[in-house]
Amino acid sequence: MMMRTKLCVALAAGVVICLPAFADCTLPPPPSKVPDGATASEQEMLTAMNTLKAYNEDVNTYLKCLDFEAKQNRISEAEREAKNNSAVSQLQSIADQFNKQVRVFKSKHG
Repeated sequence: MMMRTKLCVALAAGVVICLPAFADCTLPPPPSKVPDGATASEQEMLTAMNTLKAYNEDVNTYLKCLDFEAKQNRISEAEREAKNNSAVSQLQSIADQFNKQVRVFKSKHG
């Protein structure tokens, strides 16, 4: 019984020590550039598309982190909403830029 109690205390302490590592939601950096559809190769456009997909996944992970932090009362609902809206706006802006360049690329390459 005593061994079980010590084990439970040790596990609980380990969990508490690890919590701060998960408490900091970090907005991922956006892709550094969107290729120019008028001059980019197909491979450059595909690479940019894959980079944008990965960025989208990273932003979704960030948003889930914000939701978790708000549920744990580590950030206010207003702060969560502001950070959420900013991240989504940034993602949408990058996606819009990329989609514009895809249209340019398609017009040049059929």
